Amino acid sequence: MAGIGIITFLHNDNFGSALQAYALQRTVRELGYECFHLDYQPDRAEKIRNLLASGNNPKLILEGIRKREVRADQSGARRKSEAIPAFYQRRMRLSPPCRNRRELREAGRNCDLLLCGSDQIWNPVWLNPAYFLTFADNDIPKAAYAASLGVSRLPKAAKIRKIRRWTRDFRAISIREQEGADLLEQMTGRKAPVMPDPVCLLSAEEWNEIAGKEPDGEPYLLCYFIGSNPDYRDRVRTLQQETGLRVLVLPVTAESYRSGYELLDGAGPEDFLSAVRGASMFCTDSFHGLVFGTLYGIRTELIRRYREDDPESKNSRVDHFRRLAAEKGMAELRTAGREWLKDVIQNS
Repeated sequence: MAGIGIITFLHNDNFGSALQAYALQRTVRELGYECFHLDYQPDRAEKIRNLLASGNNPKLILEGIRKREVRADQSGARRKSEAIPAFYQRRMRLSPPCRNRRELREAGRNCDLLLCGSDQIWNPVWLNPAYFLTFADNDIPKAAYAASLGVSRLPKAAKIRKIRRWTRDFRAISIREQEGADLLEQMTGRKAPVMPDPVCLLSAEEWNEIAGKEPDGEPYLLCYFIGSNPDYRDRVRTLQQETGLRVLVLPVTAESYRSGYELLDGAGPEDFLSAVRGASMFCTDSFHGLVFGTLYGIRTELIRRYREDDPESKNSRVDHFRRLAAEKGMAELRTAGREWLKDVIQNS
């Protein structure tokens, strides 16, 4: 094969997104195939065009503004934002930046297979046709590895019609959560196997190959929160009182910067790995935080980020992973994911 082009979330300042992208590319290479990520960085016109065409909620723009405000106010947030693309440059192969559909088509034109996944690339809340490979030339095979819908309820009819149309010509599809596979079948009639998130495709020993230096000092309770639930602070205070551990925070939100605890500020993906590995206890609302805590065998306290009655709740992701990890174990998940990928690539 000349090469496999992969597309996923790369530029949302998120450790989990960066590390799952790395894991998928590394795994494909370990299977013996050349590959690279399509470096999708949509410009403003592309973002607005997609927002209108996909029927997404304009509040997504506000979420982007809040992230920019944190970067503007905190030098550590800016260092983290710079550390993630620097990680890609060190560890991965990327195409030139693709700002729109035309540039995506050009970057993927000579691929033997286009692969989308993983992360919440198919979440109906922020639906984007690029992550369904709609830019691809018709003669290029398409596959999805562990694509996540993130939600547990059917979207509106207009979005169902789009998802049905955009997945029609996929050669192979696997989904990350059983709830998502059930929804996909309801929307399209297509049954898809459930495969683990790409970070599960590498062992703890393989992750240690790129992990940084563990934080110095006394044993610590590591906190990593993507959301801003006010209950987080109370829970951390309780855990600190119960354990007597020093609290170390990987800050994301404005609230976490104001927590009053010691900050592991400006960390990159390698630092995230070593911070989780070295923790005596880990408290998080993050899906990938939970997965890495499990991989490293760290006592992990998961705080649910969403109310169960929230129609946009993404709690199904963590519930499914907990069930799967308990039933099968990480080694079995790793084998299943690698075998699925190998079979799809060989038959494309």
